[in-house]
Amino acid sequence: MRHPAHALLLMPLLLAACDQLGIESTTALAARREAEGKAVGAGCRHAARSVEVCYGNNKKADKAAVFAGWREMNDYMRENKIDAMPPPPEPPRPPTAEAAEAAEADAEPSAADGKAAKAGKPGTTAARVAAKGH
Repeated sequence: MRHPAHALLLMPLLLAACDQLGIESTTALAARREAEGKAVGAGCRHAARSVEVCYGNNKKADKAAVFAGWREMNDYMRENKIDAMPPPPEPPRPPTAEAAEAAEADAEPSAADGKAAKAGKPGTTAARVAAKGH
């Protein structure tokens, strides 16, 4: 029968192999999440976004890490007298149902305009073309 102490000696070797298999440990995951949060916060500060807007745009990021990155970038920019980049333009908003209906109504010619053009009434496109002799 084997001694349980042998299993305890082999445990660190088995756990070290997890990194070689691509399985991340909890400490590696925590370090990656913190680094990503700091990068998000620094990017927000450089783009002249407030911390609150940054939190709203990056809901899955760790708020403490985002703030730490924002603050570090703020200090760096002050020390080196770096101006913030202008914020990117807002993406166009989709039109509301009322605005879409109004745009369609303006784009489509009314039935009265079509009848007037066919009849050759003065002031219509068909009447102007006929008057020029084309």
